Amino acid sequence: MLQSEANPMKFAIYGAGAIGAFLGAKLALSGQETTLIARGPHLNAMRTSGVKVLSPYGDFHAYPKVAETTDEIGPVDVVFLTVKAHSLPEVVPTLAPILDKETIIVSAQNGIPWWYFHGVVGEWGNLHLETVDPGGHIASAIDPARIIGCIVYPSSLIVEPGVIRHTEGNRFAIGEIDGSITERCKRLSSALINAGFKAPIRSRIRQEIWAKLLGNVAFNPLSAITRSTLADIAGHPETASVAKNIMVEAHSVASGLGISIPVTIEQRFAGAAEVGDHKTSMLQDIESGRPTELENIMGAIIELGDKLQIQMPYSQAVYACVRLLTEAMKPNSD
Repeated sequence: MLQSEANPMKFAIYGAGAIGAFLGAKLALSGQETTLIARGPHLNAMRTSGVKVLSPYGDFHAYPKVAETTDEIGPVDVVFLTVKAHSLPEVVPTLAPILDKETIIVSAQNGIPWWYFHGVVGEWGNLHLETVDPGGHIASAIDPARIIGCIVYPSSLIVEPGVIRHTEGNRFAIGEIDGSITERCKRLSSALINAGFKAPIRSRIRQEIWAKLLGNVAFNPLSAITRSTLADIAGHPETASVAKNIMVEAHSVASGLGISIPVTIEQRFAGAAEVGDHKTSMLQDIESGRPTELENIMGAIIELGDKLQIQMPYSQAVYACVRLLTEAMKPNSD
């Protein structure tokens, strides 16, 4: 079903929250046939008034199609899964109505994705992580041949239903999980670039995952338990030290898996600090009473550390604190 570059592609953005609605709005404005899948007041607002984006690069308004379920849409060329990782077991059984034999599924979750070890050669080949995919339900429901990996770099939040504040970033790095440079990846990259994004194709998408994760694994959970922004954590000597030690532990896990992260700890720390007074997605979830992506971002690295017999005292201590915090909450539906 994938069409030529001269023709618009059909996109479904499953989980049109802060990132998904921002992505879908720009795709729709660029002429791509785009449907946002959402629910609740945000869904109703987008149906009535479209998506309004407030951005340092210029505010804009878009009117993509909006749906509550996949039954309303029909097959598409590309499904962007922009739901939080913990929602995937609930989402994947509902994908069938929007899939045909060539539909791409773009995995855009934070942390270690469920497909990470698919096709890996050696002792880690097809390793299952219970923290990422409890019971293996996601992997069993999605054909890995459909998957294109994606690392999301924009930061945004919903300021009110139908209104997105985009604070910084416009890059969606993508890549086939086998490292090949395919025509479908090129077409997807072209569509994203035409919508105003940077969309580099990475032949080593797992390295790119770790480049972002190196910062997320420290700053996301620390922000959740301290209710602090990136600038606050980086600017406070004690929390800065904890963050760097968590990053050192994560770097050791990546090295144990044979991954060479393309940025240093100091570079990644400095990059997070430069973002400034930004609330991480995990802090936004805590403040909104929603479940967090703790397991994919931090739990998975600790699980891998256990398998590698790497000591991770800083990570385990902070992980335990966030687990206690989230288990004491009564989360709202996502």
